[in-house]
Amino acid sequence: MPSITSFLRYCYLKTLAVLLRSVVSVSLSLAARPVERPDEVRHIASRDPWRSIKVHVYRSAHSTTGPTPVLVNFNGSGFLLSMHGSDDEFCQLVSQKTPYTVLDVRYRLAPENPFPAALNDVEDAIRYVLSRTEEFDTSRVSISGFSAGGNLALAASATLFPPHTFRSLIAFYPVLDLASDAAAKVAPDPKGRVIPISIARLFNRCYVPPGVDKRDPRISPKYADLDRFPHCLLMITAAGDSLAPEGEQLAEQLQQLPGRHVVSERMAGCDHAWDKRTRAETPQRRPRDQAYALALDMLQA
Repeated sequence: MPSITSFLRYCYLKTLAVLLRSVVSVSLSLAARPVERPDEVRHIASRDPWRSIKVHVYRSAHSTTGPTPVLVNFNGSGFLLSMHGSDDEFCQLVSQKTPYTVLDVRYRLAPENPFPAALNDVEDAIRYVLSRTEEFDTSRVSISGFSAGGNLALAASATLFPPHTFRSLIAFYPVLDLASDAAAKVAPDPKGRVIPISIARLFNRCYVPPGVDKRDPRISPKYADLDRFPHCLLMITAAGDSLAPEGEQLAEQLQQLPGRHVVSERMAGCDHAWDKRTRAETPQRRPRDQAYALALDMLQA
């Protein structure tokens, strides 16, 4: 039975999460966030019998017969913001330019559902894909994620599945080290608009329950066995993002291993999640297009 202290902690975090969600929701409304355009919405079985996992499906524009390669994607969220659908343009592009079907998975959020709830949803979604051999080519399953979704993709690939499960992994500005305090993380470009330290700490406190080791590689993939990561990996970071150094460090370590195809690219003049705020006329559009093109190249390597 939860203690009074645990209950009060949850109420405190829940209040902050609701306030932050409200601010973000208003900001997205003012920014006229694009409407999601999946070809299909599925609700797949969760390990919990009373619930399902929502998935947006983007079918490849390339006509094929038989099972298709598949990309399983996880959006950014800070582990607590409802941002499913924010990767719509990326998912659309992949489905239009490659033979891949894209599954964009909605996972549970903290503090209502702290670790390992989101990672459980990630695992269930991937196992769903691997079980559907009549629909998906399970020898060509790739995985991608943005920010917190990148954390989940990297954690799942390095701790939950055998090393050769995924053909490739694509990580956009992922958080890899929740054991280090946000104040110790410095962006390569100090003029960048970094995630405020108080907000980063809130994300981590909501996601990781008290007493849980933050160095657990399922939480902080930085501490995972390097041999467990997929052999083909794309790491996209942003110069104005305090998360860039940990992503680039992991990519550099993986590049030293034999038989790896690892591409690491830092986008100059860009901040965390810059690709979600850019429009055709903005200066960040070119690096967004470059980053997405690198993802297409990795999928077709």
